[in-house]
Parts: sequence; structure tokens; C-alpha cells
Amino acid sequence: MSLWQRFIPQDKVFFDLFEQQVAIVSEAGHTLVNLTKDFTNVKEKRHEIELLEHQGDEITHAIYERLNRSRNPPLSREEISSLASSLDEVLDYIDGSAEKMVYYGIESSDTYMVELAKLIHLSTVEIEAAVRNIRSIRDPSFIRDRCIEINRLENLADDVLAEAITNLFQTKDTLTIIKMKDIYEWLEIATDECEDVADVLSDIAFRHSSS
Repeated sequence: MSLWQRFIPQDKVFFDLFEQQVAIVSEAGHTLVNLTKDFTNVKEKRHEIELLEHQGDEITHAIYERLNRSRNPPLSREEISSLASSLDEVLDYIDGSAEKMVYYGIESSDTYMVELAKLIHLSTVEIEAAVRNIRSIRDPSFIRDRCIEINRLENLADDVLAEAITNLFQTKDTLTIIKMKDIYEWLEIATDECEDVADVLSDIAFRHSSS
């Protein structure tokens, strides 16, 4: 920290924005679970996720705009940018997965879709808990534990995807294979994106735990 920064209050609004952003991500994950568990009114439920994605985009934009103006952000500019973009990616893949379910005309969900959606939501819950802890990092191990759990959930999603693809290729309908494989993979990528968020949060916890 430079000498002049010591006399300028840190711009704590970033924490407010991140907490708003991550709450939207978690809500989208919850809505995705509801969609896959109760595969009715799919277009309406997908629209709910789409609206959340738009809200998330607005907050992401607000974070970047504030970062361009802020004289003393509470985290490094790289950390703020990485966290905002990685959270946005999670939301994009949640929305994209739901969008494909609608556009492909999927008539019903299956156990693999439900399980992957649950793993996404569980990951977003862990992310939200960790993000709310970066405002004042008194216990960096709390954030690290959340990140470890997110990594575990991502590994489970890999296993679910492998089983889903194996089962899918036992069918004879080529078009169904193409559609469902794409949906499974987008759902799994959402957990990969959650892991990317965890990596950013883990770095933040390490760098700021003694500051």
C-alpha cells in the first residue's frame, strides 16, 4: 500500500456489490434445482433464471465501472476483476443450461440433470458463505474450507457426468444423445466455474489474512 492510500478510506462498496452478485448466483442455482426437480412451467422457470442473469450482468458492470473510478479498492484490482468475472461465468452457465433445456424441447428431466443441478446449487451456497467472509477476513481457514468443499463437489460432478454420458450412449436416438450430452456438459461446466471462483477466493484469503 502506498503512502497516499493510507490516508484514503477503502472503498467498501465493492463488498456490498459482491454480496449482491453472489446472492443472485445462489438464487439462480436454487431455481435451477427447482426446474430440474419439477419439470413443469419450464419456460417460466428459465425466464426467472434469465432475469437473474441480467441482474447479475448489471452488478458485474457496476463493479467494473466502480473499479475504474476507485482510488483505493479494498482488494487488488486483479482480485476484484477476477472475482467479478468468475461469478458472472457461473451465472452464465446456469442460465445457458436452462436455456438449452427449453430450446432443445426437453420433455422431462432425469436423475443426472437433477444431481448436477443440486451440486451446482450446493457450490453456490459455499461460494456465498465465502464471499460474505472476505469483507473482514478474521478466519481465512473458513474461506479455505468452503473452497475445499467446492472442489469436492466439482469432483462429484465429474463422476455424475461420466455416468450420465455412459448411460446416454446406450441409447439409439442420435438426436437425443446430442441434446442431452450438451446439457449435461453445460451443467458440469457450471461446477468447473464454481471451482474457478473458489480458486480466486482462496488466493484472496491467503493474501489478505495477515493484512
